[in-house]
Amino acid sequence: MRTVSDDVAVRLYHLDEEGGAAITLLYGSLAEALAAAAAQPEELQAGLYLQTSNDVVAYLDFLEG
Repeated sequence: MRTVSDDVAVRLYHLDEEGGAAITLLYGSLAEALAAAAAQPEELQAGLYLQTSNDVVAYLDFLEG
C-alpha cells in the first residue's frame, strides 16, 4: 500500500469468498479502519481489505508490512 498516513481516507470491506460479495464495513481514516478491523473476529480478518483511491491491500498483509 503506497499510502501510510493515518489520516488518509480508506474503505474497509470484507470480501465473501463463497459468494464474492464485498461488504463495506467502514469509510473513514486509515487509523479508524485499522481499529475497526482489529475489533473483528480472527476468522473474519482474513477476508478484510483496505482500499484507498489508488490501492487495495489485504488487512493481514498490511499488518505484516
